[in-house]
Amino acid sequence: MHWRLTGRKALGVGDASGMFPIDPATHDYDAPMLARFGEMVAARQPGLDVAALLPKVLVAGQDAGTLTAEGAALLDPTGRLQPGAPVCPPEGDAGTGMVATNAVAPRTGNISAGTSIFAMVVLEKPLTAVHEELDIVTTPAGDLVAMVHCNNGASELGTWAGVFTEFAAAIGAKADANAVFGALFGAALVGEADGGGLLAYNYLAGEPITGLTEGRPLVVRTPGSRLTLANFMRTQLYAAFGTLSLGMNVLRVEGVQLDSMFAHGGMFKTAGVAQRLLAAAIGAPVTVGETASEGGAWGVAVLAEYLRARPGQSLSDYLGSRVFADAKLEVAAPDPADVAGYAAWLKLYSAGLAIEKAAAEAIR
Repeated sequence: MHWRLTGRKALGVGDASGMFPIDPATHDYDAPMLARFGEMVAARQPGLDVAALLPKVLVAGQDAGTLTAEGAALLDPTGRLQPGAPVCPPEGDAGTGMVATNAVAPRTGNISAGTSIFAMVVLEKPLTAVHEELDIVTTPAGDLVAMVHCNNGASELGTWAGVFTEFAAAIGAKADANAVFGALFGAALVGEADGGGLLAYNYLAGEPITGLTEGRPLVVRTPGSRLTLANFMRTQLYAAFGTLSLGMNVLRVEGVQLDSMFAHGGMFKTAGVAQRLLAAAIGAPVTVGETASEGGAWGVAVLAEYLRARPGQSLSDYLGSRVFADAKLEVAAPDPADVAGYAAWLKLYSAGLAIEKAAAEAIR
């Protein structure tokens, strides 16, 4: 799209990092890797210049061209939209989401919880090894980011909320979805820290991090477990974060440090509940703010304004001093009791993955 609008074959560095590995020192494609890849291609297609096929890499704030007459006509065939508008380096939803949550500085990150759930952690230095659980991308400024992506997020939680909404209607109670979510999430806060011995798996689809190609949503408990609404809902919330925790543990082994994580997504609308339990799950403060719901479209608009303003600041400093200076934020620090309870639950959850695997094989 950028090419069609500006005539320039260019990508923002964050988007480019999904096309080919980026060297954080040069903010360009990794030259040794590109040379090795070129040799492999040359063995099959002599004379093909791989580097020439890749779009130019640009970091936030760099000139990425202007809207051409052809591009303006593509957007507005009536001719009222005029060419000449400056265009910032294009970024996808990962990079624009980092901007929308002010998570572009090292030791920060963001977690997006929706149909899927993923975490983006800005690294201080490259990881020491390759990990299949992680993807390595960059911020729009070119800093390395470890991405933990899970296929299954809050969908199963929403399904259970639907069941409770139906039950409320069946007994004649008037309860809309927001009221039901509020009541269920409120119950989770008074549940036992370890979920009372209950297990839940939100696997509607396969999950590469845990090696499963198919999913089977499950609720599992022992006869001695304590099945209450509070424990059930706490376990459902834990389940939304379970696989993410396993991926984040890889970063912990690598020695990656986190000062804060910014969370966004529908499950954080009920104030303080999912936020508090997520803080326990990742062992770091979790911040929720007003702008998180604006999403990537707002994030790329901020990148465009950063280009227009040319403030002479790094992207991180610009966001902190200009965009988010007066933002209203709520921060939840990990509660020690929740952390201990979640750790005990996650140990049981990891052992129970064998049940999930067996269910996928047995129930077709």
